[in-house]
Amino acid sequence: MKILITGAAGYIGSHVAERLQSSGNEVVGLDNFSNYYDVSLKEMNASVLHKKGIKVEKLDLRFPDQLHALPTDFDYIFHFAAQPGISATSSFEDYLENNVISTKHLLDFALKNQNLKLFVNIATSSIYGIHATFDESVVPSPASFYGVTKLAAEQLILASSRAGKIKACSLRLYSVYGPRERTEKLYTKLIANAFHNIPFPLFKGSEKHLRSFTYVQDIVDGVVSVIGKEDLVNNEIINLGTEIENTTLQGIEIVEQILNKKIGIQVVDARAGDQMRTNAVIDKARKLLNYNPQTSLKQGLEEQVKWYQDNFL
Repeated sequence: MKILITGAAGYIGSHVAERLQSSGNEVVGLDNFSNYYDVSLKEMNASVLHKKGIKVEKLDLRFPDQLHALPTDFDYIFHFAAQPGISATSSFEDYLENNVISTKHLLDFALKNQNLKLFVNIATSSIYGIHATFDESVVPSPASFYGVTKLAAEQLILASSRAGKIKACSLRLYSVYGPRERTEKLYTKLIANAFHNIPFPLFKGSEKHLRSFTYVQDIVDGVVSVIGKEDLVNNEIINLGTEIENTTLQGIEIVEQILNKKIGIQVVDARAGDQMRTNAVIDKARKLLNYNPQTSLKQGLEEQVKWYQDNFL
């Protein structure tokens, strides 16, 4: 099968690209190599993919003319590209253009692919709001520009599905960690600061935040399992995460155990819109996708520490 992955040089997208290519599929990757975070990390991911025969083309979905050069014979589209996270340096316009307008352009392109079996939108637990502890039927209450625009993007895709124009589903991911995690995210930054003896900036009160920290390969298992289940998942929203909760402080302590060292902490002002608790309700994923995450937080963080040591030390 021929599969298009947007955001393929990013964290989760690159893992999914590898998995799908290793299963014998032809994978085409797109990424705009945004400088939202260190571009060298994306370039490193793209290099890993290139060595495995996966080409990642530099393309910005904000500009629809750039899509014209792509073939229109894809069987699946996995849409990871987005303006991620909660950042004081990102404007509402940044989130709007990258998460909503870009998704509309990709959707217009998807509709030209007459053999397309499924459009897979990658969404986020941030759509639920400050407390993401619900099943997929709850009314969303996003509390950040990120959550608001990812909800809008999700509904753009599902509107076309409801209208019968395309088969599509949306996967809401929960607190994904592991190798290739972005440099400003909790665990990569924590591990980096620990190795370089730099105090870790901890948002005030966040040590008590509860998270469904989900290992990236468990997430990949869920994402790729939609293939062949087009009729079953069409027009569905599906949570992907773990039912096990840990506090941020517990995560810090596990990294300290792995590294056998105490990590300095510098408390900084809390972030507006940050989630207090995420707990993935995955009954639907278990039923439709046979989804069953298995990796403990310690096991996953051991792999992330090893990745950091292998690539940055």
